[in-house]
Amino acid sequence: MTLLDDVLSDLTAEGDSLEALVSSLAPEQWRTPTPAAGWDVATQVAHLAWTDEVAVKAACDKVAWDAEVMGAIGNPEGYVDEMALTGGAVAPAALLARWRTARTTLVKTLAELPEGHKLPWFGPPMSATSMATARLMETWAHSLDVHQALGAEPEVTDRIRHVTHLAVRTRNYSFVNRGLEKPAEEFRVELVAPSGEVWSYGPEDAAQRVSGPAYDLCLLATRRVNRSQTALVATGAEAEVWLDIAQCFAGPAGAGR
Repeated sequence: MTLLDDVLSDLTAEGDSLEALVSSLAPEQWRTPTPAAGWDVATQVAHLAWTDEVAVKAACDKVAWDAEVMGAIGNPEGYVDEMALTGGAVAPAALLARWRTARTTLVKTLAELPEGHKLPWFGPPMSATSMATARLMETWAHSLDVHQALGAEPEVTDRIRHVTHLAVRTRNYSFVNRGLEKPAEEFRVELVAPSGEVWSYGPEDAAQRVSGPAYDLCLLATRRVNRSQTALVATGAEAEVWLDIAQCFAGPAGAGR
């Protein structure tokens, strides 16, 4: 199994987990508000459907992709919300079918891309593996919002290793996105996985260090929790700053939790 196969398998599992939760909801439950202001459960699922569809367009339909880019340029502050809110206004059965088709098509599309192919995106171009990782991160994070809205406990698995990887890889982006100078040297990050395994990143002798539960870093980097609610420990001034600003998705951080 290649790395791409591994990520796509876990992406599918994350989608299946969320679908299992929402597929049995009554129509009125789809209108339950989530922690994202103005977004109900349907909006969250519609956002996932739309972004999966856009990723497919980026991979194999330049005309459709260019139209999405122009839409974003025309409404930079509200395009994502517009697509999510409009998509979430339909009947739940239709929305669920749309998302199921979108995520299934995305996995098939990414699996069939030629090796080395780069997809255009709203930021830098992405490989199929990077796109799959980003889609897993978003699916996982928005699933958390839906679980919280419905008072359900999310399944915590080692599939979050992909989110952890993305959180570490986007360290510099977190600084630049806040107008801060990025750290000159790598950090040592040591995290305990849900299974108890230890995931380590960076040189062992690094001066700047972060340790704690992998789940907490994933929550933090997706802006789903306030740092004070985590058990993460930072050593060094730059590591301290990173835990205050960590963000593994594109766009403004907002007020946070």
